[in-house]
Amino acid sequence: MDGRAVAPAAGTVLNALATGRGSAFAIDLETTASVELTTDGEVVGTVADRPDADTGLVERCAELALEEYADAGGLTGTVGARVRTESEIPMAAGLKSSSAAANATVLATLDALEITDAVDRIDACRLGVRAARDAGVTATGAFDDASASMLGGVTVTDNAADELLAREEVDWEALIYTPPEQAYSADADVSACQRIAPMADLVEELALEGRYGEAMTVNGFAFCGALEFPTGPMLEAMPDATGVSLSGTGPSYVAVGDRPTLEEIRERWDERDGTTRLLATRTDGTRTT
Repeated sequence: MDGRAVAPAAGTVLNALATGRGSAFAIDLETTASVELTTDGEVVGTVADRPDADTGLVERCAELALEEYADAGGLTGTVGARVRTESEIPMAAGLKSSSAAANATVLATLDALEITDAVDRIDACRLGVRAARDAGVTATGAFDDASASMLGGVTVTDNAADELLAREEVDWEALIYTPPEQAYSADADVSACQRIAPMADLVEELALEGRYGEAMTVNGFAFCGALEFPTGPMLEAMPDATGVSLSGTGPSYVAVGDRPTLEEIRERWDERDGTTRLLATRTDGTRTT
C-alpha cells in the first residue's frame, strides 16, 4: 500500500515566538512525500539527494499516523513504513520546510491507508505539529505555519491550544529573498522575542481584522530587531509592497503584492547576495497526488 502527497511552503504574517499566536500564508514551493507501508514494524525515512539528512521528523509523523489510524485503515498486526521526501523548499530559510514535510508525510501515510477523506485536515495538521514537537524542530509547535501549509490561504492561530482562529484566501503574489546563510527556528532567542510581545499583540489585532499587509510589516521590523536581522531588505520593499516581513526566524524575507510591483522590488533584492523567487500564493494547501 503506497501513498503520496505534496505540501506547500509558507511565509510569515505573525511570528508566534512572542505570544504563542501566529499567522502565515501558503506559497507555491512544494515538498513531496511518498510512503510505502510494510509489515516489519520499522519506520525509515530518506530525503532525496541528501543521504545524511535528519529524518526524525518525517519518521515520527508516519509513526503517529500509523498509531492513530492503522486500525481505521483496516490493518492489523505489525505495520511499518518507508518514507521518502523531496523538496524544492530551502531548509532553515524561514519558509516552513519542516511544516511542509510533516504535512506531506502525514497525508501520504493516510493516503497509503486509504482513509484520506475520513480524516479532517486540521486533525491531520495537529498530528504533524505533535510530531514536530516530539522531534524538537520547533520552538512553538508551528501550528500557524502547519495550518497555512495544510489548508492554504492565510491562517491565524493560537499555537498553545492548536486552535485555528481565522482563515482567508488571498490573491497576492509573493517575492522571497533568501540570503546565503541558514537560521534554524529551534535555535532562535525566544526570550528576546517575548520582550516584543506588545508589538506581536498589535500584529495579531491587524491580522484578525484582515489587514495582513500592515501586520506583516510591523511583524518584520519587530522581529528583525529581536532576532538581529538587518532591516535593509524591508526598506527596499517599502512603500511599494502590500506587506513585507522577515519570514519565520529568518533569514528569508517575503514581500506580497501584485506582480509588476514585486518585479520592481526584485530588481533591488537581486543586487544582494542570495536568491530571489517570485511565486504565487496557494489556496489549495496539502493534497494527495
